[in-house]
Amino acid sequence: MTNHEKIMGPVDYLMIRFPGNKFTGKIAPELIDLEKKGIIRIIDLVMILKDANGKLGIVEAKNLEGEAGAAYRELAKRTDEWFSEGDIEALATSLANNTSAALLLFENVWAIKFKAALLEADAELIDMGRIPPETIAKAEKHLKVKGGA
Repeated sequence: MTNHEKIMGPVDYLMIRFPGNKFTGKIAPELIDLEKKGIIRIIDLVMILKDANGKLGIVEAKNLEGEAGAAYRELAKRTDEWFSEGDIEALATSLANNTSAALLLFENVWAIKFKAALLEADAELIDMGRIPPETIAKAEKHLKVKGGA
């Protein structure tokens, strides 16, 4: 057992909206592929449903039924319930009526070896953030226009 076996990568969450409550299992194969490739590890996956009257329904992926349930069954075997009901309700306030969302908590497994290297080098992470890809695309477009490329 090495010193780094218990190292964990950064953990992120995503909330993915499905307007009109058109939730399907179409994103499940990509999530499964990302896990199989060792890029991420799904920690929790919750489905939030808001009906036309604003009534909130919460379903853990392991409790999904039908076609969507079948698609997420493999992922759900390895998930735990990390999101509290209060967390879910707070995040769901931004959802419009007649909308569903997938709430995903995942570990960035790809970063574990890098984190181990930092520890071995006595380096310290002092800041971390995320820039949306749309922001980068806009900046690149602006730089190309400004630079004449």
